[in-house]
Amino acid sequence: MKAKIFTLLICSLFISSCSTSKKMKSAMLFNTTWELEYLSGPRIAFAGLYPDKKPKIKFDNSTQKVSGNSSCNGYSANFTLNDNDISFGEPGPTTLMYCGEGEQFFLNIIRKVDTYKIDDDGKLNLMISDVPMMRFKKSN
Repeated sequence: MKAKIFTLLICSLFISSCSTSKKMKSAMLFNTTWELEYLSGPRIAFAGLYPDKKPKIKFDNSTQKVSGNSSCNGYSANFTLNDNDISFGEPGPTTLMYCGEGEQFFLNIIRKVDTYKIDDDGKLNLMISDVPMMRFKKSN
């Protein structure tokens, strides 16, 4: 009898720790600014796409909006978060400066992103299915 109760207690602790771990990882998403350090897809080198300024993104949990810059122009959009699933709405009004092709790559990929993961190094990976498309580091 005691062994069954002990086993049940261990199982429930394990299940609750997994849930707590997920909540801690999603909480890491907020209250920080993330700077893009990797973008999958373009044939142009990352430094060539973003020679002066790298895209940044910041998540606001209270408004369910994301804001930042796409390397050149500012943007904001709604986002939806459900466990590791994430989606972004259409970016709202932005300034209209042209600063090369990097901005278009960034905006096109972010519209397609459907999952996210914060890895063991604390980096934010935005993915399409299980394929990392963008990787961000915390910005100072």
